[in-house]
Amino acid sequence: MDARARRDPWAVAALKRAAYFRKLPIAELERLARRCHPRTLKRGEHAFEAGDACTGLLVIAEGAVEMRQVSPRGREQVLHAEGVGATLGEAPLFDGQGYIASAVAVAPTRLLHVPRAAVFDLCRRRPDVSLAMLEAMARRVRRFAALAEDLAFRQVIERLARHIETDAREVGQSLSPGAVVDLTLTQEQLASRLGTVRELVSRAFRQLECSGAVKRNRSRVVIRDPERLAEIARGGALA
Repeated sequence: MDARARRDPWAVAALKRAAYFRKLPIAELERLARRCHPRTLKRGEHAFEAGDACTGLLVIAEGAVEMRQVSPRGREQVLHAEGVGATLGEAPLFDGQGYIASAVAVAPTRLLHVPRAAVFDLCRRRPDVSLAMLEAMARRVRRFAALAEDLAFRQVIERLARHIETDAREVGQSLSPGAVVDLTLTQEQLASRLGTVRELVSRAFRQLECSGAVKRNRSRVVIRDPERLAEIARGGALA
């Protein structure tokens, strides 16, 4: 372990961004930081792959990471995307089994590795940290359940309409006629998020345009009829 990196104040700052640790006293944060070490990833590099042994918790200090699963035929499904302050690896940390998915940097990324023993020691001293982790894992289970529901029961056009609505809300954009949503993902990336293939995403966009709900110009989507878009997102008929 790099002793100089351990003393680097960025490690304490990274821990403070994580929901589990931000309320800890500075002395506790410094104590924990001394047991951590940094990792730097290039865009497209893996933090870990599905099945790898988990040796600790990862905190995203800079950049962004996608959790992905890949089918035997190479089809990719993005389970969730995480940014600064998020943590990765809670489930395998506690059950002692391998990672359930692969973590891929989608931008230059810096991680802080918190060793498993350090996390367990902290949880024993600070039950509030344990409860915060349980709460986060419960939220993630709900997200996975919602994703499974989408993939099992919703058509691609419904998933796309919901994604456009979610993107708009996340940037504070009102869902009103004329509102513009900038989709930052390529169609291939969007297909991975929606659990489908690029050709079906293209078809779904055409269907949304024909319905009058949106008008698309490359990555910019203009909402023409927000009520129609919401109806399609809920599974309403196109006709």
